[in-house]
Amino acid sequence: MATKNTIILAAGKGTRMKSKLYKVLHRLCGKTMVDHVLTEVEKANIDNVVTIVGHGAEAVEENLGDRTKYAVQEEQLGTGHAVLQAEDLLGNLEGTTMVVSGDTPLFTAHTFDNLFAYHQNKKAAVTILTSQTDNPTGYGRIVRNDLGIVERIVEQKDATPEEQAITEINTGVYAFDNKSLFAALHEISNDNAQGEYYLTDVIEILKKQGKTIAAFKMDNFYESMGVNDRVALSKATKIMQQRINESHMKDGISFVDPDSTYIDVDVKIGADTVIEPGVQLKGQTVIGEGCYLGAHSEIVDSTLHDNVKVTSSMIENSEMMTGSDIGPNSHLRPDSLIGEGVHLGNFVEVKKSTIGAGTKVGHLTYVGNAKLGKNINVGCGVVFVNYDGAKKHETVVGDDSFIGSNSNLIAPLNVADHSFIAAGSTINKDVEKYDMAIARERQTNKPGYYKKLPYQKD
Repeated sequence: MATKNTIILAAGKGTRMKSKLYKVLHRLCGKTMVDHVLTEVEKANIDNVVTIVGHGAEAVEENLGDRTKYAVQEEQLGTGHAVLQAEDLLGNLEGTTMVVSGDTPLFTAHTFDNLFAYHQNKKAAVTILTSQTDNPTGYGRIVRNDLGIVERIVEQKDATPEEQAITEINTGVYAFDNKSLFAALHEISNDNAQGEYYLTDVIEILKKQGKTIAAFKMDNFYESMGVNDRVALSKATKIMQQRINESHMKDGISFVDPDSTYIDVDVKIGADTVIEPGVQLKGQTVIGEGCYLGAHSEIVDSTLHDNVKVTSSMIENSEMMTGSDIGPNSHLRPDSLIGEGVHLGNFVEVKKSTIGAGTKVGHLTYVGNAKLGKNINVGCGVVFVNYDGAKKHETVVGDDSFIGSNSNLIAPLNVADHSFIAAGSTINKDVEKYDMAIARERQTNKPGYYKKLPYQKD
């Protein structure tokens, strides 16, 4: 039975990145480079995926998990040697094996599907994925004969001046007849400028055997961009951001300035949402329909239901229900649940708390480790005092209560339904239903005191 297989090359350290982090683990738009590659490979309905690891093997395996099998390249002896490490896992299979690099995060499943289809249609031993560019520096060149048939691939460092002028480049992606690939890998040598075993040498071996060599030229050169340094990473990130934003716009989302809006690849957004400049949506964030995300808001791994308004605020690992709003300049810290129609005004911080439907927290307030019921009014400057220096404690406030401005609620504390906290109070005892709690010094006026002051004016 013919199989579709893929080998992902992810063994290189990537010294040009000048980083302690292994190259394929650098991130763009919410995922590592190698994760982007694997995700698109998975969409192409591949039967077997093998990732070649070397430097940082444990970190790569932790990142990708059991979505792929692994083979280890102990010594970095070139791409041909790397592919050969998958022989024990794939060598006896009938079918087609695609080889792709883990540092090419812009390839799409659509391109992979087209490559497999073209390869099978041509009944080729190998099909090279190529592209055209005005600046081929750094890429292997596709050398064709007068009839346009591929003769060989020559690497940049081994190319003559005439070959370096060729603008059709090797993207580093191939579809091979699987058994022909592994047979030919045993015949390549390292007689070249780098002393490495090049996968590209397999092409010439298969050609000498009289087998069909095909080349499929894809339309979008930018998909083939390899990332070898921070400059290339920034360029690839920009391209992917544009791709992501355009996809959302086609789905009915409005961007005031898409060039300054940053959305990770797994974010989901409902139709008729409006996104202003500087917004960042990260991780597994889900945005409902008809939302408004104001300028410079940052939302991470959070869920916003329909018709939520966020004004210049930050939301982390939290959830806002339908019709709620926040900001400007407020912060939802992790594990916060904001109910329907809740209003959180400016300079409000909420942490690990639940706020019931219709409750209003206007401004300059901290809500930590609390459960607030429905239709509560929380005045300005209220602090839910949740930390005693050693442990965090919880405050519970019932429905339809009123918390006056500048109050301190010292946990652990229970404030019952329909209760009233007078402004300026420090509350450390439970409050019963319908009660008013007031805890402040009685006001004392001193007649004529002003005239005793040394700086007094008549």
